[in-house]
Amino acid sequence: MKIALLQTGKTSDRYLKEGIGIFEERIKKYSAFEIITVPDIKRTRNLPEREQMIREGEQIIRFIREDDYVVILDSKGKEYSTIEFSAWLEKCFMLQKKRILFVIGGAWGFSEDVLKRADAKLSLSRLTFSHQMVRLLFMEQLYRVFSIMKGEPYHHE
Repeated sequence: MKIALLQTGKTSDRYLKEGIGIFEERIKKYSAFEIITVPDIKRTRNLPEREQMIREGEQIIRFIREDDYVVILDSKGKEYSTIEFSAWLEKCFMLQKKRILFVIGGAWGFSEDVLKRADAKLSLSRLTFSHQMVRLLFMEQLYRVFSIMKGEPYHHE
């Protein structure tokens, strides 16, 4: 099964881009993986936050396929330890879906349409992180989960 990360807007900080790139290459050794970037919404200066979220949601929905298992990364989602996340992801691989699509929304969160389409909600922490920082944290955790599945020494517990 393929895994994809859908993110809104480009990653602007160089250190985040480099870290994400490192983990992307590591993950690709275990699974077909891609990062999909939804373009930033233009001319948002006078646009209310809710309207920005709706427009962003419309763009996100365009990238979701019917046969995707959609997991949104949301602070209100289910929290797992890394070992629990590993077990959960292994179960996801047994689903009759072609792709597990993890989605990181923008600064204002997810629109109702995206929330309705989600098959699962995952929280990386109860702490608040920028949506760009979450990209790196998620990539590291995904790599860690694969190393656990393969019995490799990256994760210590």
